[in-house]
Amino acid sequence: MGKANKKRVRHKLTRRDRNDYIWGYAMVAPLVIGLLVFYFYPFFQSIYMSFTKTGAFNQSQWNGIENYVELIGDKTFWQSLKNTFVFVVMTVPVGIFLSMVLAALLNSKIKGTSFYRTIYFLPSVTMAAAISLVWKWIYNGDYGLLNAVLGMFGIKGMSWLTNPKTVMVAIGVVGIWCSCGYNTIILLAGLQGISSSYYEAAAIDGAGPLYVFRKITFPLLSPTIFFVVVTSLINGLKTFDLVYMMVPKESPVYKQAQTVVMYFYRNAFDYANKGYASAIAVAIFVIIMLLTILQMRMQKHWVIYE
Repeated sequence: MGKANKKRVRHKLTRRDRNDYIWGYAMVAPLVIGLLVFYFYPFFQSIYMSFTKTGAFNQSQWNGIENYVELIGDKTFWQSLKNTFVFVVMTVPVGIFLSMVLAALLNSKIKGTSFYRTIYFLPSVTMAAAISLVWKWIYNGDYGLLNAVLGMFGIKGMSWLTNPKTVMVAIGVVGIWCSCGYNTIILLAGLQGISSSYYEAAAIDGAGPLYVFRKITFPLLSPTIFFVVVTSLINGLKTFDLVYMMVPKESPVYKQAQTVVMYFYRNAFDYANKGYASAIAVAIFVIIMLLTILQMRMQKHWVIYE
């Protein structure tokens, strides 16, 4: 039996096909160019600059891993990293819990639900500068609203943003207030995606509210909760604007409030040490990446996908 000759059949593109390809590439070009220019190029440039030392006239000189060696022994870096984790531990669990409570309340049949959703979401779209100014006035030790309210109950107020024992707690409250609205809307969408048939079946079986939450609501809402946990942790580790606006450099508690992103900012722009700042940025990226990978691996133990 002879071998059949295989002929390659080439599909000839029509003019219409070529126009479709051109328009398709033209539509995605702005996004691809934006990613290359504003994300990938700065990312790899930061990695390269972390192995350099910035000298006079902004000239960079290769110095190997000296920046990373200096980073390991930098007490200020470790203090700022500690402050960041303290902020995350204070804000993420409490913020997610409050967001779940608010989402459950908004999911119930109450009047004015749309109005409440808008009110809770407003802090998420308000500029950080405006939020910081308002809360600085609330926390002011001399004429702040918080101390005025406490004084009505006979409680002596304090300067909340200049006391090393209260500064991170005060900023943490603002962080929770800012993030709750966004997380509430996300969790509310997850709650509304759960079929009512599960709750109807549970009601027929006589299940109580706690049992319904543990066996129905939480398992079916776990993918949404997982998303909120991951994004909240990342946002917490990148905290900068609130602390930067509320605690000035001249503050006596600046070291107790400085986050790791603020330390990166000071090295990059105040000290003009872009090589060392890039090493800090790479360290932040690695920490966030490792924590995200850890969460991805742990999700199989508690996240349930339908």
